[in-house]
Amino acid sequence: MEHLIQPRVKNIEISGIRKFFNLVADYEDVVSLTIGQPDFFTPHHVKTAAKEAIDANFTSYTQNAGIIELRKAACHFVQEKYQLHFQPEDEVIVTSGASQAIDVALRTILEEGTEVILPGPVYPGYEPIIRLCGATPVIIDTSLHGFKLKADLIASRLTEKTRCVILPYPSNPTGVIMDEQELKDIAALLKGKDIFVLSDEIYSELVFRGRHVSIGTMLPEQTIVINGLSKSHSMTGWRIGFLFARKNIIKHMLKVHQYGVSCASSISQKAAYEALTNGMDDAIVMREQYSRRMRYVYERLLEMGIEAEMPSGAFYLFPSIHRFGLSSFDFAMSLVSDGGVALVPGSAFSHYGEGYVRLSYAYSMEKLEEAMNRMEKFLANVAR
Repeated sequence: MEHLIQPRVKNIEISGIRKFFNLVADYEDVVSLTIGQPDFFTPHHVKTAAKEAIDANFTSYTQNAGIIELRKAACHFVQEKYQLHFQPEDEVIVTSGASQAIDVALRTILEEGTEVILPGPVYPGYEPIIRLCGATPVIIDTSLHGFKLKADLIASRLTEKTRCVILPYPSNPTGVIMDEQELKDIAALLKGKDIFVLSDEIYSELVFRGRHVSIGTMLPEQTIVINGLSKSHSMTGWRIGFLFARKNIIKHMLKVHQYGVSCASSISQKAAYEALTNGMDDAIVMREQYSRRMRYVYERLLEMGIEAEMPSGAFYLFPSIHRFGLSSFDFAMSLVSDGGVALVPGSAFSHYGEGYVRLSYAYSMEKLEEAMNRMEKFLANVAR
């Protein structure tokens, strides 16, 4: 019966991150720096709120858009942190993670033949959804521009078919951010055009060089903002995301969301409310640790002769391996088998990631030190 499967589904691939993680899972004594998941536990007070919700039998469906107190807290959070202004009644949807928010947003605004501009290298979660919508991803090489999708790059690829520009900053896999002037330039380029901006800000609380600025403050009528608690509050498994947009857009996204999941988990919503109220600054401790880890790994890589753009946020480094003359997959496999360290091949982040590998430093300093020691030894042997 496989021949009856929808062709667009058959033609998309499992995420290259997960494929490589699964591929090396059976290797023994490997230090894996592959998965982008915080190594901190969910804050205790957040877990307590979830337990209390269970004991209070808060286990039924909620409103499709989420409980109103959580929507109010989410709107207050992004206003206080990033000067974004949304109405909790009709301009935010609580989703089952930021991934579902992206899916809902793109399925609402895209149609057959439209185009979506996004930077390369890029997180692999956008392109498959774009293709499932019958739209075309237009990936622009940003490797010579500090891995930033700047206004002139966007302008060079705009067509009558352009429906959306995706700005995923802070970036997975590079860790770079867009500064205020760069965003103002993009806003000036797109203002008044029939083009959405999808601003994926899931790492917004994990910026340790500079500050996070949202293009939603500059282009409010055209911007769809994605955020969530997976990275900021180490709540990956709770699956709570947020989808913000003007009410004339959100009302249509709510239909797509409703028929997909009805509502986000009621228990997780109560935990999320606690996170966004009494835990508004929970990310600070984690952010400080990520900054320390980043500097350690970055300096170790430089000592090994490995070049990388210095990250400003998230918890990734994207070092270049061009000088070794190997594909990113072959380099990564050799590093696993001969060096005992697992990094993600850059090719998992579009073909513009070729020549790089992604390193996640969302791991303990002890694990990072061991990985860097092994990598240094591996590179010394490669250079012989």
